[in-house]
Amino acid sequence: MTDASSMSDSDLARRALALLDLTDLSNGLDEAGVEKLCARAVTPAGPVAAVCLWAGFVPQARRLLKGAPVKVATVVNFPAGEDDVMRAADEARYALLDGADEIDLVLPWRALAAGRREVVGALLGAVRASVPPTRTLKTILETGELKTPNLIREAARIAIGTGADFIKTSTGKTATSATPEAVAIMLDEIAASGRRVGIKPSGGIRTLADARAYLDLADQKMGPDWATPDTFRFGASGLIDVLLAAAGEAS
Repeated sequence: MTDASSMSDSDLARRALALLDLTDLSNGLDEAGVEKLCARAVTPAGPVAAVCLWAGFVPQARRLLKGAPVKVATVVNFPAGEDDVMRAADEARYALLDGADEIDLVLPWRALAAGRREVVGALLGAVRASVPPTRTLKTILETGELKTPNLIREAARIAIGTGADFIKTSTGKTATSATPEAVAIMLDEIAASGRRVGIKPSGGIRTLADARAYLDLADQKMGPDWATPDTFRFGASGLIDVLLAAAGEAS
């Protein structure tokens, strides 16, 4: 596969669309909004990887996307990243019972920053135990709040060590979301782990240039064939229009 830096805008857009978690985690989301989101998930340029929405809308999304090659994702311990182990595990279990394919879990980053690593490991481990291997667990590090490279690196290691299928930068609900610097650290930790772990840059990704920069990072560090829907996702709500325009398709 050609690496992202040398792809045409159209080819890059089509590649990125297939890696997109089309997201609506707005407070005003309702059933009509879920219908609109799911209708947009299968585009003229191909399907996105997943839709990501509040847990209460998982059954509706599951019905609307029946037969489509689009996963249904929801969030747990979101957005605050609290340290209530049982509540987080229960949220994951209920979402899976409702039909979620993927769980995006917020790591208790305040506990990590305070040095309470045992709480972080316990919560991530409990949720992993609730999510069977047939479903996907993405652990959100909230890198913009961790701030320092050392804390981002430590969060990535703990998430990988407790069985995350993906590590994800951000909730998109804080002042700083995904950054190339954080993603580079996370990719280095994935490479060092020896495990098959994916990455999800999320929050503040709005332009084709943003998509190209993050895919190029993955291509450089992991190889040009590494980033597939099984190993790379974009978490974004507004990126789809940009990608469809660049792919030459009406939004």
